[in-house]
Amino acid sequence: MATTDLTADGFQQALEDNDILLIDFWADWCGPCKQFAPVYQQVSEQHPDATFAKVDTEAEQELAAAASITSIPTLMVFREKVLVFSQPGALNAEQLDGVVKAVKDLDMAEIHKQVEEQQAEGGDAEQS
Repeated sequence: MATTDLTADGFQQALEDNDILLIDFWADWCGPCKQFAPVYQQVSEQHPDATFAKVDTEAEQELAAAASITSIPTLMVFREKVLVFSQPGALNAEQLDGVVKAVKDLDMAEIHKQVEEQQAEGGDAEQS
């Protein structure tokens, strides 16, 4: 599957529409980003059941800021609208493939339960 460009306008819809969404935050001037791009493209073709998106941090500065991107490339992976992986730095194909497979193997019922518990704890703290 080809990678798609993601903008702030389409971000929420991409989260809603995709069970697994990988996002590569990059910039044209970034050497490691350029080295990672063909790896990202190659691995995307091996996983047609996941969506591989790219965010140009220069064109989408507000989105990059909202995602707290401080170095690039940064890879974020969402599964069922939950951020399950976030790491700066370029990965090789084997590492990226491993991340995708690990995300597919996650017990999302357990993760949703943990998220609900964290949100409940946060809500209790605000009410105290």
